[in-house]
Order: sequence, then C-alpha cells, then structure tokens
Amino acid sequence: MPSKKRARATQSEAKTLVIVESPTKAKTISQFVGEEYDIESSYGHLRDLPKSKLGIDVEHNFEPQYVIPRKVQSRVTALKKLAAKAAAVVLATDEDREGEAIAWHLLQVLNLNDGKKPVRRIVFHEITKTAILHALENPRSLDMALVNAQQARRVLDRLVGYKLSPFLWKKVASGLSAGRVQSVALRLIVDREEEIKAFKPEVYFTITAKLESAEAKERQAFEASLLKIDGEAVPKLSIITKEAAERIAHDFKKSSLKILSVERKETRKNPNPSFITSTLQQTAAQRLGFSSKKTMFLAQSLYENGLITYMRTDSVHISREALASAQSWIGANLPREYAVTEPRMFKTKSRLAQEAHEAIRPTHVEKEPKSITLEKDPARLYDLIWRRFLASQLPPAVFDATRIEIDAAAENASRYLLATNGNILKFDGYLKLWPTKFEARELPPLRENEKLNLLEALAEEHATEPPPRYNEASLIKTLEKYGIGRPSTYAPIISVIQDRNYVEKNQGRFCPTEVGSLVNRVITENFPDVVNIDFTAKMEEQLDAVAEGKEEWQKSIKEFYEPFAKLLEIKYEEVSKKELLHETTDEVCEKCGKPMMIKFGRFGKFMACSGFPDCKTTKTLKSAQKSTGFICPKCDKGEIIERRVNKKGRSRGRIFWGCSRYPDCDHATWTNPLGEKKEVDTPKPTEAAEQGIDKEA
Repeated sequence: MPSKKRARATQSEAKTLVIVESPTKAKTISQFVGEEYDIESSYGHLRDLPKSKLGIDVEHNFEPQYVIPRKVQSRVTALKKLAAKAAAVVLATDEDREGEAIAWHLLQVLNLNDGKKPVRRIVFHEITKTAILHALENPRSLDMALVNAQQARRVLDRLVGYKLSPFLWKKVASGLSAGRVQSVALRLIVDREEEIKAFKPEVYFTITAKLESAEAKERQAFEASLLKIDGEAVPKLSIITKEAAERIAHDFKKSSLKILSVERKETRKNPNPSFITSTLQQTAAQRLGFSSKKTMFLAQSLYENGLITYMRTDSVHISREALASAQSWIGANLPREYAVTEPRMFKTKSRLAQEAHEAIRPTHVEKEPKSITLEKDPARLYDLIWRRFLASQLPPAVFDATRIEIDAAAENASRYLLATNGNILKFDGYLKLWPTKFEARELPPLRENEKLNLLEALAEEHATEPPPRYNEASLIKTLEKYGIGRPSTYAPIISVIQDRNYVEKNQGRFCPTEVGSLVNRVITENFPDVVNIDFTAKMEEQLDAVAEGKEEWQKSIKEFYEPFAKLLEIKYEEVSKKELLHETTDEVCEKCGKPMMIKFGRFGKFMACSGFPDCKTTKTLKSAQKSTGFICPKCDKGEIIERRVNKKGRSRGRIFWGCSRYPDCDHATWTNPLGEKKEVDTPKPTEAAEQGIDKEA
C-alpha cells in the first residue's frame, strides 16, 4: 500500500476538471487558466430523449426517459475517467436554460452527485480571462428552475411532435411532421399568403403641386402635397376618382398661393441599443443577407473564440466595465464632439428579459474589425456587432427640420392646405459608426405670407398593395412581438419549416408550399390550440414561470396534455383521409393498365397507380412541374424543369433541375438556370437524374 505521504502527493497533483460544451470554447478558456485545470468538452448533450419512441411516461407525472445516444458513448467513457482522476469538477456550460440542462445531465451521467469530490457550477457572459477567473472564484449551485424549464420545453415539444405527426402520416401523407412552435410560424406564413390572395387593390390619387417663390431673386422649385380641403384632413384613400383629382389640380391652377406658416426646429435621432438575439438576426438578414441559422452559427463561433459576449440573450443591459471601455475608445479615436457626458443606458422592453445577462457586444472593444483575422462572413458579422455597440454610446444624430404650410384659395372653389417637409443632417452623431439611409430634403428659404407661383399640378394614380410576404427579419420580429419562442428558438423554427418543405423562399420571402398549406389547414381545423398565437404565447409565459421557480413544470405539461390527448383520440375517429388527396384521372398505368390517381406526398401532389402496392408506378404531375423556359441542352427537345430528389438518402427532398423527358433524357444539374440561389447539397448530377422521379405512393 502506498504511504500516506505518497497519497497526499498524488492528490495534490490531481487537477480540476472543467467541462464545457464545445471544443472551441474549451480551447479558448484553456488560454486563461493555469496548468492546475484540465478543460474538456462534452460536445453538447450527453443525454436526450430516445428517437425510436415517445420517451415520456405520461402515466407517471410525465417523467422523461433519457438515454445516452450511441454516438456519444465514447465521450461519456472518456469524461468518466477524467472525472474519476480529478480533484474537483467544474461545470462551465452556457448560462441559459439549455446550458443549465447540459450541466445537470453531466452531473447525472458522470455520477458527480455522490458527494465524493467537490462539484461546482460556474457561469460567465463572455469568454475572457477576467470573466473566467471571476467565475472560478464565484461558483454557484445548479439552478434547477432553469433545468426544469428546459425539461418542460423538451417534453412539451416531444408530446406535440410525437403525437401529432403520426396523425398527419395516417390522415394526409407519410413523412410529415408537426411541432408546437413551428406550426404557429407556418400558420403566420400561410395566413399572410391567404391575405395576399384575397387582397383587392383600391385605386386612389395623390395631389402634388410643384411650386417656387414669386418674390425671391434666386428661385428654387419644391413640391408640396395636399393636406386639407376646406379645413378637413384628406385621408390617404379618399380621392378615388380621376375626375375628382383632376378638378382639384385644376383648382390649384387658378388659386392664389402663399406661405401660411414656416416652422423650423432641430430634431434628434437616438441610436438603437446593442443587439439582442432577435435584433441581431433581423439586422444581419437586412444588411448582410444572412439567414438566421447562419447568423447564429457565426455568432456561436465568435463567442467561443472570445470575441463577443453570449449570443442568446433578450436583455439590452451593458456592464459598467464595457460602457467605460466604449467611452475610452471613443475618446481616443473620435473628435471631442462625439463624446457623451454619461454612458447611455437602455431599458429592456420585454418584462421577461433576464437583466443579469448582457446584450451582444464585443468582449474587447479595442479589437477593431480591421485588426483581427477572420474569414469574410464572420468578419462581417463581428463588424456589425462592434459598430452597433459603439454607436449605441455616441451622441444622437441632429437634423434641421423645416415644415411649410401653404394656403391655396380661388373664387368658386374649395380652400386647400398644402404642406411640405425638409430635413437636413446637421451633425451625424452615431451615424458616423452606424451609417443609415435617410432622405435629405432641402427647402428654399421662405417666409410667412410669401407669394408662390404654381409650376405644375399633378394628380398621380396609385393602387393599394397587399401586405408583403414575410422574410426572415419580419418573421422573427412577428414571433418576438407575439411572444412565440425565445431567443434560442428563432433560427431552428425557420430552419425546420424549410427543411420539411412547408415553405420555400422566393426572392428572399417565404411562400407556403402546397404541402405546407395542407398541413396548416389540417392542424388549424382539428387542433386549433396548437396553432393559436395567444395559446402558444401563454405556454411560453408558463415556461418562463417555471424558469423563475414560480410553477412546477409537470403541472404546466398536464394542463396542456390532458385535453390535447382527448382531442387527438376523438380526431382519429372523426377525420378520414380526405377524398381530395386521391383524385382520379383518365390516364392509365403504362405497366399494369390500371387507372392513375393523383395522390399527396410530403413534397406535394404526384401521380401513382391505383394498383398500389402491387404496382408502384409513379410519375411527376405535370401541373406541379416548375418550368424555367430553357430547352434541354442535351436532347434539344425537352424543357428544363425544377424537381425534387425523392429517393431515400442524404439528398432526399433537395431541388435539382432536369429534363422534362426523363427517363428518355437523363440531363440533370444542381445549378438553377434562372440564377436564383438555392441551398442544396451537391452529390453528382447523375445521382439527381436517377433519383428525380417521385416514387412516393
């Protein structure tokens, strides 16, 4: 047996094991701590619900049945060995609900709750030496309220997905899925599409006068718009006939015109706060053209490399140290007039935001975008975050604003009031670091009672336009507005409804597919609560209450699940597969001679033999083919059409372009001849040709 002295020496040499989620994060942290620490990664979750079954005991308080996936078994074994040798273990996963849950799972899987060695939980908002050392000196206990909130969301989403999806398989088509939050996002997109289809444009006219001073030596023309008729304001859509518009324009021509009032004042526009998750995704979409998924992937990389603070946050709070560093940088790099006397503080609008968290900002403001080496897209996102943070601490932009009102009067005619506004940038303020487009409009120097000449009177015809389809930025903004989802869920929500072929992008905006519209209709008609915006927002509030320790998570699940399960049972009996999903045709099967039918699959309508399953002949429905207008370059006879890979494999569901004469011509390509960008995998084009014909029956 080793001596006590030797045992004490061995124990003193043992290191403290620090476990984080990602290897990049581990590598960054290892730069800031001494050799007495081993920094290791769990590579994400070590436990999850099983994929092959529900994994929730609904009869016994919704107890989750967690399993260790086979792909992480080797990692679990390695971490167990390291934990056994360590003097202490530190769980340093992210500070949100997901990170807290990962720390809890680590505690269970590695048997760290047996009390044999110290186990500490630390959190930090940025991966810097100061933050890491401070966190190590100030550990806290595991926050089970956050863990339970994450469990509640996971269980709730699993119950909806694993109970509702089979209903869609049986009643609509195999391969479909439903989700608690994704279904609400889909409904928003489908409802907007229905609004657009039902929209009827209304014609209206605007009246504009082109004027100049009748008294000034140097005359500068300007335009003014009709504001009032006989003292009554003119609503936007009130002038609806060409005759009425032309009559008003004619009245202008015989009216005497003079300046009624000139108001000049200084206006200020304040900067926006530093980014939160939703505003980062929206702005990156608008300014950089990034998808929300790409934005979060790049932000995660910047965070793990210690360049920005934690990227999943709904708080605009900034630490005093960060505010001081911003003021220091501004004082050293910009003229004196750009300094503010006090740091600008912003108030978070959401009552559910965690003020202990910070907004997204650079960890070291002195690391200017031009001074660090990054690839193109991460560099562009870092530049956006860096500029937004510093701009938030700059003075407001100052404008000289002018408003002029004009009186137009003539005998035997109505009296008209026209108005025009001018706007000139006086001091750029925060715009120096955050350039923003605005319309500068300079008006001539005019005074009250000054007479004017009419140069031209215009009656312009317009038509009202339908509401625009959602793009990534506007969809995230709407989800945030209604309290649907949380910062960490926006990107996955958008990604999953695209991956499921429920929506597709057209010129950067979401359009529901035929499949998406049908799935939405089936869920909306039969399970209205699942896609009810208010109901879903209320569920999010309950999850927040669980996170705050105000409510038990099983109680929230029970209140939702029991009526949902009863309704599901009823709908299985009531709802039959719709006849519209199986339409008869005059065409016969070329293999067995039986009639062909129009069926519905996960990628839309297709033709299939009515003799299925004895005959599995299928054909692409011609009406579903999206033409490009290009002739096939291989056979010079067929037309290039958009198609989807339907054969099982990694490319299933992906779009490619092939000849309409397939299988007689097997030309296929992953390149869209129309030049529109499509995010696709890129196996060989010959594989696309082989997989091209829909074979779903």
